[in-house]
Amino acid sequence: MMSGEVGEMEMEDLNKQEDSNKQNTAPKSAPSPRPGRFQVNIVSENPEAAPKENKDKTSPIHSEPSSGGQSTPMGNEDFDQSMAMQTFGQNTIEVMPSLDYYRNLFSTSATAKQRPTLHDLHEPIKDPTPQDAPSDTESRQPQVSSASKFGWIKGVLIRCVLNIWGVMLFLRLTWIVGQAGILYASVIVLMSAVVTTLTTLSMSAICTNGEVKGGGAYYMISRSLGPEFGGSIGLIFSVANTIAVAMYVVGFSETVALLLKDYDAQMVDLVNDVRIIGMITIVVLLAIIFIGMAWEAKIQLVLLVVLSIAILNMVVGSFLPVTEAKAAKGFTGYRKDVFVQNLKPGFQDGETFFSVFSIFFPAATGILAGANISGDLHDAQKAIPKGTLWAILISTVIYVGLSWLIGGCMIREATGSIVDVIAGNVTTACLNGTLECEYGLVNDLAAAKVISGWVPLVLAGIFAASLSSALASLVSAPKVFQAVCKDKIFPKIEYFAHGVGAGDEPKRAYVLTFFIAAAFIAIGDLNTIAPLISNFFLASYALINFSCFSASLAKSPGWRPAFKYYNMWVALVASVICVGVMFLINWWAALLTIAIISGLYMYVHSTKPEVNWGDSNQAFLYKRAIQTTIKLGNVPEHVKTFRPQILLLTGPPNCRPAMLHLCSHITKNTSLLLCGNVIIGEQPEVFRQLRTTEYEQWLNYKKLKAFLAFTTAPTLRKGAQQLMQLGGLGKIRPNTMFMGFKRNWSACKPEDLLDYVGIIHDAFDLQLGVCILRLQEGSDVSAALDFEKEEPYNQKEDLQQENEKASNSITTPTITITGTTQKDNAMKDNIDEEDEEEEEEEKEKENAKESTALVHNSDNQTNNQSRPLLTSEKLVRNMPIGSVIKTTQKFQGKQPKGTIDVWWLFDDGGLTLLIPHLLTQKTNWQKCKLRVFASGKKERVDDEKRKMANLLSKFRIPHDSVNIIPNIGKLPSAASIEKFNKIIEPWLLKEGEDPKAYPWKISEQDVESLNDKTMRQIRLRELLQEHSKDASLIVMSLPMPRKSLCPPIMYMCWLEVLSGDLPPMLLMRGNQTSVLTYYS
Repeated sequence: MMSGEVGEMEMEDLNKQEDSNKQNTAPKSAPSPRPGRFQVNIVSENPEAAPKENKDKTSPIHSEPSSGGQSTPMGNEDFDQSMAMQTFGQNTIEVMPSLDYYRNLFSTSATAKQRPTLHDLHEPIKDPTPQDAPSDTESRQPQVSSASKFGWIKGVLIRCVLNIWGVMLFLRLTWIVGQAGILYASVIVLMSAVVTTLTTLSMSAICTNGEVKGGGAYYMISRSLGPEFGGSIGLIFSVANTIAVAMYVVGFSETVALLLKDYDAQMVDLVNDVRIIGMITIVVLLAIIFIGMAWEAKIQLVLLVVLSIAILNMVVGSFLPVTEAKAAKGFTGYRKDVFVQNLKPGFQDGETFFSVFSIFFPAATGILAGANISGDLHDAQKAIPKGTLWAILISTVIYVGLSWLIGGCMIREATGSIVDVIAGNVTTACLNGTLECEYGLVNDLAAAKVISGWVPLVLAGIFAASLSSALASLVSAPKVFQAVCKDKIFPKIEYFAHGVGAGDEPKRAYVLTFFIAAAFIAIGDLNTIAPLISNFFLASYALINFSCFSASLAKSPGWRPAFKYYNMWVALVASVICVGVMFLINWWAALLTIAIISGLYMYVHSTKPEVNWGDSNQAFLYKRAIQTTIKLGNVPEHVKTFRPQILLLTGPPNCRPAMLHLCSHITKNTSLLLCGNVIIGEQPEVFRQLRTTEYEQWLNYKKLKAFLAFTTAPTLRKGAQQLMQLGGLGKIRPNTMFMGFKRNWSACKPEDLLDYVGIIHDAFDLQLGVCILRLQEGSDVSAALDFEKEEPYNQKEDLQQENEKASNSITTPTITITGTTQKDNAMKDNIDEEDEEEEEEEKEKENAKESTALVHNSDNQTNNQSRPLLTSEKLVRNMPIGSVIKTTQKFQGKQPKGTIDVWWLFDDGGLTLLIPHLLTQKTNWQKCKLRVFASGKKERVDDEKRKMANLLSKFRIPHDSVNIIPNIGKLPSAASIEKFNKIIEPWLLKEGEDPKAYPWKISEQDVESLNDKTMRQIRLRELLQEHSKDASLIVMSLPMPRKSLCPPIMYMCWLEVLSGDLPPMLLMRGNQTSVLTYYS
């Protein structure tokens, strides 16, 4: 039968089942859909718009098992397939593309939805449980927010224009023209416009690369460059906006104080009047904000109208006839000689181009006024670029136009005396220094009132400009600071993250900003405050531009800004310009700003906050890793660059912590450590156990630098073959296989034993070095982990438990295993099993069985009573808790003073010597000295010792002593031979037994052919007992099992004899390729 015919039959059966289920529920008037056809009813994003008869239908075909294996009725809150059902009919549970499925998991902007999982779509259909189905209507109720949302005009354009047309427009622009001249003043404005325009292009690219949350510049920088830069600039930017509040309020207060002075109504003096008025003003502004953002937006609109009228009033006033009063204060009307004179700079009082630029530049910082309330914008992606660019264009034209207007109709200095006007020497006394002039562009900060047509309108403009900018900054600073607090990058500031109402207004942060701004208002001098924030804002701009450059350079697929008018190199140039301008304005303030940002950066970097924002640092790490791996693949291998890259067969990594810690000491931060886990079972059934998230968290928490490689296979050997062949990437792949000693080899199934020895053969076939670690107390603590409730790893709970037990000298092992099955335990036991308990602990074993506190594995038990049990072996499932703790902590901390005994009996390329040397280089093993043992002839002991010492010296291997053992070939004692015979006796092929039926048993021929090697292993055990009984670690050449000549049982007997009843022992054999060299 063709596949298409099968699909048609299945579709017909499916529709028949649906039709039969719908007969009792479908209205009679509703026509039934044709079998095998798609159906289009209504295409609407609102589920409530669907016809009632469709929404109420429930069909068993729409219920499939959840990931937990339980039936999950469709139409519940887990995922919503109503749109697809309305479009394609009742033959699918898949959902159509929707924005809701791509929202952040913690999004509060809309109802969170989840699409069907791969398991829901792929697994067989199970019968539903309709009674468990929750109400679908309630879960689909959209969240209606009462918070005010603004468009690009009211939310961005007006705010930016008001901020840019701030206090500088009326109180400092005339002074800037007087000091710098028309041309330099225009250059200052255009320079600021270039910096802000380039920054806006970068900002537009960032904010159109995904939804922008509240926090403005902080949000954009932190999500692009990471928490280190984001956190530091977030605090700096909040402080800058707070100081800006003080600057604008002081500008307003100066105007009012001068007005009081003109009318002889001063309260104290000019400076103190500024302070008093400033304090009153900021209290009023705070009250306006507390009323609500909607009122704040309305007030901003009113202020814009007033400000526009005030600017128009200046333009009209410049064309009005010149009165004697105005002429006395420097107003001349449009005159060519005045214009030419004002073209050139006339710096006074030590001012320079960049000092004047530093005074003006804070006016340009208004470009972030809209971005700072990004959380309150209806569509931040469109509003921020459009509104900000228009605001820059409009404000630049106004500033340049007013600069030329002011320079063409007013002189720099004037006496203010009408007599001097009549005499025609209104500036003579000022130039001669005989009189301290108070009027003119340079001396009169309120010169805009002289040019204007009606003074009250200018005053209104000054009030509007100052108050609108102060209001915008007073809103921006707390919202940015609130965003920083919510991310919990810095400690003990979460209190200010609290928001009130539907708009999540940061009222606590408002109060904090109020007090900080009030402190700066107390300075009372606008020219002192303005330069303080210039560097802070420039640093923010520099990082915004660098964020755009960094994201572009990383070439992450997630970098897809909708705004296309940007360039990564232009962004980099803009970032450099911002930093350069910082130093030109004030070099020591620039250094201080960079030092503060660097300090905050280092603090955040050291605390490592638990955030994952997908910033460009992650993209760079990945890109750099790929590029380096590709380059490394083209580099030929050399013995001088050899590193032991270890494949450690751990099973779940937390089950053998001692092995993992030892290997970590060898490879930490220098080479590859790959933890291999073979999950035995049928692949479709155990695929889910391949997930490694919990184990990766455990490794990170324990600060173990290792990778995980999980695979499924029908047997342990096949899985190990897969890991050895496919583990790693390019040149970064294992060259050494590390495994635990199979302590239950005498009691396990013969097939398991053959697999174990076969893994060693496979490693040698693949040209890998082999290391086998044996600990007398065992290294597998998996059964002890099973004692605990099987829950996912929780780092906070783990940390809390360790803190509670910090006063104890012994720490309970971390319990992290999840989802352990019987097959999991079988796999774990196959690598490093613990044998049965001694007879005196049988009662303890029975109690363990009855309480089910420790899990038994039926795969590890045997019905063959002829196989012996070594009395020195114990099953880990019945190990006392003290032994488990000892095993868990083995090699974890610093090792006490002792020795590492290296029995370098055969030249394997030097791996047996290199790995112990690497251990001694680590802090944990520094107290352990290296002792080298080698074989030699009795009559040449001194000569052999000298040769070995010379060889170690050439290899630059520090060592404590060299020991030559001359009598290795001597026959062992009769007692040792007898003990070995008892071990091997049950495995000898008995008379009448067919070798084919018992392939694992040892024949008499095998015993005779391997007699010399057997005697050598027994003799080596005696020497180990004699020389290395008290060593911290023994490293010894691993006997080589020759294929077809050495039966697996015989080989395990050798390993048992070599390593039994000794300190931790590492049997090792390289791949016969040099890993050491004495050439430079």
